[in-house]
Amino acid sequence: MAQILKHHLLNDLRNQGLPYDEHLFIDKKVNTSAVERRCATVTKRRSVKKVSQAAWLLKAISCIDLTTLSGDDTPGRVKRLCAKARSPIKRSIVDALQVRDLNLQVGAVCVYHDMVKEARNSLRGSEIPVAAVSTGFPAGLTPFKLKVLEIHESVAAGAEEIDVVISRQHVLNANWKKLYDEVKEYKSACGKSHLKTILATGELGTLRNVAKASWVCMMAGADFIKTSTGKENINATLPVTLVMLRAIRDYYELTGHKVGYKPAGGISKAKDALNYLIIVNEELGRAWLNPKLFRFGASSLLSDIERQLDFYITGQYSAFNRHGLS
Repeated sequence: MAQILKHHLLNDLRNQGLPYDEHLFIDKKVNTSAVERRCATVTKRRSVKKVSQAAWLLKAISCIDLTTLSGDDTPGRVKRLCAKARSPIKRSIVDALQVRDLNLQVGAVCVYHDMVKEARNSLRGSEIPVAAVSTGFPAGLTPFKLKVLEIHESVAAGAEEIDVVISRQHVLNANWKKLYDEVKEYKSACGKSHLKTILATGELGTLRNVAKASWVCMMAGADFIKTSTGKENINATLPVTLVMLRAIRDYYELTGHKVGYKPAGGISKAKDALNYLIIVNEELGRAWLNPKLFRFGASSLLSDIERQLDFYITGQYSAFNRHGLS
């Protein structure tokens, strides 16, 4: 009974991490062919239609990190994005679906450091957190001291979540202790803010590296593990997702800590969002299908979801530009 109670209490805490121990991950193997076969069955075995599809798409909206990470971002663009975050779908759709009581909002707004204060001011009075990309996003090649300073500055500006990019060279050179120490330092710099580690999976070479990097980041205290910056040639994919979800599941079984998952980059269609929701539900269960443990890193995804909901109501597809973000 004491062990069960301890396990239950652990679930209610943020990920505290583990002491570095290579034995937990060094021999991890991934059967790439089996992973690809498993992912190929997701859409074939599950068909979500009509009212069920609408319900799942509303769930997807609540799990979006609505993002703008462009070189030409302005305070005006961020302000408009935050307005969309607070009211993600048109009032006519809300009324037609009779979901006003949901008070639907996105999971977070994700911006560059310089836009954190603008986002915070625009979201005042809501419960939507601000996430800031940090540590030399997207390449992560700035000096380490500057990376840590950037985290401190983003937290001081009001960012409640920090999306950091790991040093890919540590993974590619199998310098796992260096990766652990790096992420551990980022965790400390975050203070009370949540740490989301971006693996940049498209640049890690193998699924085995993805599995190991996931474990090291979780051991170092990451509250979320995230696929990509969205700037790589290959971003979120279902095979990478399966590998990361199973690492999260194994870590949870070992520690009792639920680590979140965030696929990002290239997820722009409602049908893709459904695929990710389905595989998360099948691999981790419904406990992970909420904004505290699952997020989409996306910019245009919301527009397509709103368009699909409009089609569900009217039976006709509206022009994509009728569902702009900012």
